[in-house]
Amino acid sequence: MPIFKRNRIRHGELDGAAEALRSPRRLRLLLVDENPTARAVVARRLSHLNYDVVLAENGFIALNLLVTRPVDIILVDMGLTMLPAVGMMQKIRAANLAGNACFVMIAGRLDSQSTVEALAAGADDHVVKPFDFDVLDARLRHLCQRAEQVGALTRHNAELDARIARRAVELGETREALREMQLDRARLVGSIQALHDEVERLHAAQG
Repeated sequence: MPIFKRNRIRHGELDGAAEALRSPRRLRLLLVDENPTARAVVARRLSHLNYDVVLAENGFIALNLLVTRPVDIILVDMGLTMLPAVGMMQKIRAANLAGNACFVMIAGRLDSQSTVEALAAGADDHVVKPFDFDVLDARLRHLCQRAEQVGALTRHNAELDARIARRAVELGETREALREMQLDRARLVGSIQALHDEVERLHAAQG
């Protein structure tokens, strides 16, 4: 995966920061296509659209790449033969290699049945060849934005669950402390009563 190092800004820092805010972040994309020409063309165009593109010539290579290279998008040609696209997607998800990555299938105009099967199996979207790269870019970024929002919501819910669990433990500890205090009070009252009875007995004995 290409690595882009951030240079230290010595002059025009405000202008540079503003430009960074305007520019969309580089998304990490894995392209899986057995056609070398298609891989090269799509990779070059997406790289110009601010993507870091990793190439895999079949599904098995894609599985190996994802072990060490997390990505935001997995763009898969539906014509894979060594490991079919749907089977590859299912293996990736079963091995928990995708994380929050979005699966987008590339299909031909006459391949509607395969597209339906892919979407039914859990693909996030599909594009039809030949496609407009500007439209593809917009769809991919929309998918990633939605995935980030869902991920943020999931993390927020997990934090809430953890907070509720902590409060439940604290409440249980408070209830246990209150029960111990009540037992201590009962023992103290019992001791005072026993002492009072002993004093009364001694007074009666002296009388």
